[in-house]
Amino acid sequence: MTILVLIDLNLQSEPIHMKRSLENWLAAYDVCHQNKFNKWIHRFCVPLIFVSVYALLFSIPLPGKSLYWNIANLVYIPALIFWFRLSFRLGLLFTFFGFFLAIGVMVLWLFPCHGFDHVLAKIALLGFAIGWIGQFIGHHIEGKKPSFFEDLQFLLIGPIWIFKRK
Repeated sequence: MTILVLIDLNLQSEPIHMKRSLENWLAAYDVCHQNKFNKWIHRFCVPLIFVSVYALLFSIPLPGKSLYWNIANLVYIPALIFWFRLSFRLGLLFTFFGFFLAIGVMVLWLFPCHGFDHVLAKIALLGFAIGWIGQFIGHHIEGKKPSFFEDLQFLLIGPIWIFKRK
């Protein structure tokens, strides 16, 4: 019998039938997020980073850019596949959230930014920088490295953890 092997970005291999469940991902994420102040910082900074990354990707010039046709949506699709593979309900939730995120960023791009990609990019970079500074302060206080240092897929678990945890 042949076993397929997936290689993650840390060059560790894991048999395909041994994929983590949503509960396993969240439990592993919890390990580095025990401090109350760090948790509070994450509640603010993870959504800020998430929206900032989407806005930054949206700001990349693309001929015929629209609500549907933009770099942010092209990058969001593999993330959606990841979330759907963890849970169908989770995939639907992020599809719904992504739709409103796309509308919000499009409105920001059209009105306050007047369709100028560089203005949206500056706003997104500011949010991104503030979010990551907050994250690293929280992890410094916690005394543990961010989970994504172990596996980049944790960057897609953070937004779930924000809404799943009490």
